Amino acid sequence: MLKSIRVKLFLTFLVTTLLVVTGMYVFMRWSLDRGFSEFVESRQQEQVTNLIEELSEHYAINQGWTGLAGNKQQWIELLWQSNPHRHSRPPSWLKQAGKDAADVWPPALPEPHANKRQVPFELRAMLLNADKSIIFGRQTALSQLLLHPIRYQEQVVGFLGLLPGKAPNQLSEIRFMEKQSKSFIWIALLMVVLSAGLALLLAYIVGRPLKRITGAAKALAVGCYDIRLPVESGDELGQLARDFNEMAAALEQSEQARRRWVADISHELRTPLAVLRGELEALQDGIRPLTAAAVDSLFGDVMRLNRLTEDLYQLSLSDQGALSYRKAHVDPVAILKDDLAALKPEFDNKRISISWTDNLPNPVRIYADPDRLSQLYRNLLNNSANYTDSGGRLAISVFSEADKLVLIFADSEPGVPAQEMPKLFDRFYRVESSRNRHLGGAGLGLAICSNIVEAHNGTIQAQSSPLNGLAVRIELPISS
Repeated sequence: MLKSIRVKLFLTFLVTTLLVVTGMYVFMRWSLDRGFSEFVESRQQEQVTNLIEELSEHYAINQGWTGLAGNKQQWIELLWQSNPHRHSRPPSWLKQAGKDAADVWPPALPEPHANKRQVPFELRAMLLNADKSIIFGRQTALSQLLLHPIRYQEQVVGFLGLLPGKAPNQLSEIRFMEKQSKSFIWIALLMVVLSAGLALLLAYIVGRPLKRITGAAKALAVGCYDIRLPVESGDELGQLARDFNEMAAALEQSEQARRRWVADISHELRTPLAVLRGELEALQDGIRPLTAAAVDSLFGDVMRLNRLTEDLYQLSLSDQGALSYRKAHVDPVAILKDDLAALKPEFDNKRISISWTDNLPNPVRIYADPDRLSQLYRNLLNNSANYTDSGGRLAISVFSEADKLVLIFADSEPGVPAQEMPKLFDRFYRVESSRNRHLGGAGLGLAICSNIVEAHNGTIQAQSSPLNGLAVRIELPISS
């Protein structure tokens, strides 16, 4: 079974913290043991130094080891006095060592000092003459001794020998170490508990927006495009929420556009079909005689329906990038002049005068498809011919700006309100006060023009005309 993101985050945080706490515990315990061992060694070294000083002083006072040799009680007293951390009285096992024979040193170790690694300093010390003959010690242990010279007046007068072994800790020191170990364990357990709580909190805090995003994504998948996520931070999760909201808004807009598209298409197709049906029914019922005028009317309705379906087909191709573009270096002005000449009779029929302004110092060429350029020009020219009032004007200007070819088609009344300008290139959009379905098309011509211009890396925009009508400005890149 798949675990939730919160469980995974919780386990990740908890395992990470456990590793950190375990590492800290091991390091602190190692550091404490090492530091304490160094502390014990320093105390032993201090005891060695004190004992050597006392032995040197004893030698100076007695001018030799004669008074000390065989006096085990005095030797034990010197050993005990050298311990700076001694108690008021020697331990019982050290007192018992003084009752043994004079030539027995060190005595057998009592419990709990039977372990050779835990030998008291007093029972590891041996005293030797300058010639390394034994004063207090055992002959069999000479090879194991670590010798420390005893000097008097810059002369080595003897040696203090130490048997190998680790000095046992004092009871207070052992209790201190045990207390510290227990404290470390409790601190580690407390840190683990706190880490578990913190990991649970972090998993909840981090997992909550992810859970919201998961739920929102599921809602989006079933068509709830109005869902939005709250943006509560500026980090990656906040950016993810913002991106999700933008995606949801884009999908919602696309869905609304799709619904409008379907509604507009059905509306545009239903109108000419209804007219055709009505006229055909009238002919069938004998209400309208079958004359040449009736046939011409039916033919006109069929042609309008044909233009609409052709426009839809062209627009769908341009949306998909499926329009075939056979680009070459062409003269766009020459193509425009040819299209204008072909459509001039339509302007003449409406008594629309055309003015031409060419401010190009030299002919220019652009990298374009001549057929698509012609389609662009004819759509714009047909737009002006269909919507400009009879007796109006159309002014065409051609010039260059930087590396752009600029073409402006400006006609006379009727005009378009400024707030309607950005919508002119939307599909099926018409300014109802100045356009009608009989003279105009379905509102797809400018949308097709926009796609053609974009395919040529150009720009197209609508603006107010100096002639109180509509002006369309086109910019196309000039070939270098």
